[in-house]
Amino acid sequence: MAFFQAKPAAKASPATEPALQPWVEKYRPKTIDDVSAQEHTVAVLKKTLTSTNLPHMLFYGPPGTGKTSTILALSRQLFGPDNFRNRVLELNASDERGISIVRDKIKNFARQTPRAQTSSDGKEYPCPPYKIIILDEADSMTQDAQGALRRIMETYARITRFCLVCNYVTRIIEPLASRCSKFRFTPLDSGSSSSRLAYIADAEHITVDKPVIDALISTSSGDLRRAITYLQSASRLSASTNPPTPITPTDIQEIAGVVPDAVVADFAAVLGIDSDSMQVDGATGKGFDAIQSKVKELIREGYSASQLLTQLHDLVVLHPTLNGRVKSNCAMVLAEADKALCDGADEELWIMEVALKMSKAVSS
Repeated sequence: MAFFQAKPAAKASPATEPALQPWVEKYRPKTIDDVSAQEHTVAVLKKTLTSTNLPHMLFYGPPGTGKTSTILALSRQLFGPDNFRNRVLELNASDERGISIVRDKIKNFARQTPRAQTSSDGKEYPCPPYKIIILDEADSMTQDAQGALRRIMETYARITRFCLVCNYVTRIIEPLASRCSKFRFTPLDSGSSSSRLAYIADAEHITVDKPVIDALISTSSGDLRRAITYLQSASRLSASTNPPTPITPTDIQEIAGVVPDAVVADFAAVLGIDSDSMQVDGATGKGFDAIQSKVKELIREGYSASQLLTQLHDLVVLHPTLNGRVKSNCAMVLAEADKALCDGADEELWIMEVALKMSKAVSS
């Protein structure tokens, strides 16, 4: 992360070799056009490249949807590589979120007049007469720091623009939010995620089929950054064997820390819930001893109780033949368990509690 220094810059450290780079950084969008999905935001920001009249901005949305990548790509297109360090200050507010940072580092950078334009690569950049301050994780800033920031935004608006990046827009105080143009970043759709992951796999010369891509998308829940990280981890795991083994959906699920689908389906079957149709306890439900044995087996395997119950919830709610009453009863049981686990309750006891109550709900 680049920070503004009043003193002369230290000797630049050698660039990381591309082979050693995390793929998240290696394939971070270089231009606005490279940003996946987010068509509305991209369309609006493209116009700022022609008019160079950039307002203060507030990017908000779930993690891994391209908020930081978008403003960095926009900044590089506005200023070019030579001016980027002088014109852009990027701070992570989750690390430096107090009022002293606003009064010192941010104010000192905001008040300085932009340096003259330079370009060593022969390309023409808009390079408007202002700087950009990017505050990542701005929703982690204290109320006092946000209050101090609004005055700086007003005072130095002629030579400095702010871009606040956050996950929860409700944690930004209203006087600050009202000074910014808001851009909402939505979770990436399956098509955009799939095409980007396929592009990266092709660039890295690894073979992934559609079930693997689907597993990456389902385990990452619209977070492209997480999906790319899982893909890189799976690639390293595959290459560690001799000869290299193909990547499978099960590999992705293990890397992601989710419970394999087969394990969840087997557990549900013990409770009397078949993967295709509803079966009552008298048909496929195995009773108390079988349920207790299965729960102990799951605990021995080390699966996360929260993750297991989340996937069990999805299986029940999306089940094609379970009626609404059964689904409602199961959801209530899972909600109680989730609250208890958040409060630090014993995982094995609550998995057992959920299993017995769900088995009873299905058989009633």
